[in-house]
Amino acid sequence: VAAEAGIQRGELDELALLRYEQYQQALDDDRAFQRPWMVPVRVPRRGKDPLVVDTDEGVFPTTAEGLAKLPPTEPGGVVTFGTQTHPADGTAGMVVARLEIARELSGGRGVARVLATGFARVEKARMPKAPVPAAKAALHTAGLTIDQADAVKTHNPFAVNDVWFARETGYPVERANAFGCSLVYGHPQGPTGARGVVELIAELEARGGGVGLFTGCAAGDTGGAVV
Repeated sequence: VAAEAGIQRGELDELALLRYEQYQQALDDDRAFQRPWMVPVRVPRRGKDPLVVDTDEGVFPTTAEGLAKLPPTEPGGVVTFGTQTHPADGTAGMVVARLEIARELSGGRGVARVLATGFARVEKARMPKAPVPAAKAALHTAGLTIDQADAVKTHNPFAVNDVWFARETGYPVERANAFGCSLVYGHPQGPTGARGVVELIAELEARGGGVGLFTGCAAGDTGGAVV
């Protein structure tokens, strides 16, 4: 996709650095953004106190200079280990319920309504393209356009995904993924999308409401989205 679209190494490095800087906002004020929904996990250890995992692990400090020094993962390519995610462990869960039950469970904090979903498939080995038609399908079903999205969250195992998304939708890269994304904190197969949706809901709550779009690649050459 990068080769076909003429996406340059510098674009990818700049985007990876931007996403890292955005992720730092999720860590401000002792992780005020993450704490309401990131649940600590206690791992039992024989003869020792439990190991408590309560923050993201494996996040690499990222600088423009550091990114520039990394070699491409393939000869003549533009993707490096700095512009793709790392495999991670993780789990996530969500509750989908009737409106009245959701309001009760929220304790007065408000609810998030699913307006529409969308799925798409693209050509083989063109996975970074798939989130775009999936997003367009979900927005179309919801009767909305991309400019009506107050917040956008993407699952992007490669920086190529987000560069392509911005080009095809016109949605500025700096407006998406306000508090980071899987490109930075890792990609546990399966729960990645659920975490992205939870972060999107948290971002909407922080801004007092609005319309949010999550979109990301799925297995193979497919993409899924929810509004």
